[in-house]
Amino acid sequence: MKNCIKISICISLILILINSLFLGAQNFQKGLSETNLKMYTSIEDALLNPDSVRYLSLKHKKLKVLPKEVFLFKNLEILDVSKNKLDELPEELEKLVELRELSVSNNNLTTFPIQIGKLVKLKKIIACQNNIVLLPNTISNLINLQFLDLWSNEIEVFPNEIKDLTQLKFVDLRGIMLTDEQKAAIKILLPHADVVFSMGCNCLK
Repeated sequence: MKNCIKISICISLILILINSLFLGAQNFQKGLSETNLKMYTSIEDALLNPDSVRYLSLKHKKLKVLPKEVFLFKNLEILDVSKNKLDELPEELEKLVELRELSVSNNNLTTFPIQIGKLVKLKKIIACQNNIVLLPNTISNLINLQFLDLWSNEIEVFPNEIKDLTQLKFVDLRGIMLTDEQKAAIKILLPHADVVFSMGCNCLK
């Protein structure tokens, strides 16, 4: 009976903590995303005035390949290609040097191209619910990155170079199977970031 009560209390505390962290992440993400930029939702409309395109959303387009036309928008600041069928991001991504936010969630990505390291203005990356197993070492070049969402991926090893991401404030690693040692090592590498892991309960110990 006592063990059942302990388990119930433990689960309640965990749910409260997860909810608090989730709301905090949402508020932080909202703060980064607030923008007055006009959002284009089709390549055709964007091509009418490519230099004015700063926000492009191609969600739910069943894309298997990122359209080459995207790289014509040299002033692009926000790119959302979430909820598609992308297996990879092309090397040409490096051309989007003004990019501040990149959302590639709900695709089939297994990694990022090493060229992502050239997007030094990036502040937010949302890459949850993919099949990412590896982060390139060049991610260390993203010195302005503040928000990194890798929830529900397959990453087994994190490069030591992430220690150079000193501006990171929030990292979501829920749904990734990590040992306690790996979690501790990541926290050491990112001492200034709020890193969220999937939580376990040791109530019976």
